[in-house]
Amino acid sequence: MNINIQDLLTFLDESPSAFQASLAIKERLEAAGFGELDETKSWKLSPGGKYFIRRADTAIIAFVVGSMPLTDAGFQISASHIDSPALKLKPETVKTEKGVTRVGVEVYGGPIISTWLDRELGIAGRVSIQTAEGIKSLPLNINCPIAIIPNAAIHMNREINSGFQYNKQTHLQAILATGSDAGNPLLAAVATHLNMSVESIREMELYLYDLANASLAGTDDSLLISGRLDNLAMTHAILAAILETDNPQGTSVAAFFDHEEIGSTTMQGADSSLLGELLERIGMALKLSREEQIRALRSSFAISADMAHAFHPAYPEKYEPNYSPMMNGGPVIKINGNYRYTSTSQSSLRFIDLCEKAGVPYQKFMVRSDMPCGSTVGPTMSATLGIEAVDIGNPMWAMHSVRETCGTCDHKYLIKVLKQYYR
Repeated sequence: MNINIQDLLTFLDESPSAFQASLAIKERLEAAGFGELDETKSWKLSPGGKYFIRRADTAIIAFVVGSMPLTDAGFQISASHIDSPALKLKPETVKTEKGVTRVGVEVYGGPIISTWLDRELGIAGRVSIQTAEGIKSLPLNINCPIAIIPNAAIHMNREINSGFQYNKQTHLQAILATGSDAGNPLLAAVATHLNMSVESIREMELYLYDLANASLAGTDDSLLISGRLDNLAMTHAILAAILETDNPQGTSVAAFFDHEEIGSTTMQGADSSLLGELLERIGMALKLSREEQIRALRSSFAISADMAHAFHPAYPEKYEPNYSPMMNGGPVIKINGNYRYTSTSQSSLRFIDLCEKAGVPYQKFMVRSDMPCGSTVGPTMSATLGIEAVDIGNPMWAMHSVRETCGTCDHKYLIKVLKQYYR
């Protein structure tokens, strides 16, 4: 098996929530010689130096300082997001009724809700605990079947196969235990997993996730099935490329934002100060004047990488016939006349040139004119920084399902293109 595909499988299994994804990225960066910078302290940077920052336990930006002046070579930025649609627990809603202990959930982003039912679910996220030194934040991953959201039997819900709509408040409560003496099994399970008392737990940010591991599929292993491919697959491709970037001419930047699925308007989202501040601080550390920093931005380019829609042969009517990317047909340039994607003819040509130099095929996607279009971190990033950018992604099926499918060849293709970009 290709080493990048094997590591993608591992990365997906290590990342049940954005908190774990961030730690998995951090570990790979440190193993490759990247040093963590503290946002509250002054920075000293050197050409060829490898660094990263981490904000709010999730968002990470890594960069390699280029050998050429920033005013000439600019920044080569690639960006993705590490959050995925999910069901977020409401920890204080735990209750027992007729011997069944349940906890309510809040829908995070836009998941295909029906795919979350009748599955063995784990719990992952972050827990704040009280210690003698103060409040401490700990990652949590209860990697065992701790919850389930069962459907009603078809005998009691005859509309289940006819477009039934689940009530998010009542139908999606996760069952944790049975028995009238269950107490609060959620707190007990968290405390046991962290090996501490229930009383030391102050706050929790927890998400349900499907326990099935990422796996290859198809008679030729050309498909990869997993949760959270949108957008951890693009995150992994960018990460794999920058980990192998040494002494680039331009300054290579890999930005992994959080909260894209809910609009990016948080301190660790794309619509925040995070990337702009980092680029400015790089310029300041390299002794650039304000004018030189602005010139550096004008010499820069950004690739926004978010998964794309592959042509689904069972739903041909959902696609624009001339813009229907095929699975394992190469990375997709995403185009929209209303600039829900940031691609232009010029920025698309820059990506096409990269593909041709890397010997990789490429495809294009446009949504049907009678359907709404999604968006990415690309438009926000490009508008905020004034940097030319292109939106791309690898084709996939069942986007926002609890189990999504993409192509293994496409992943290898994109890593080659991104390596070419950073070089």
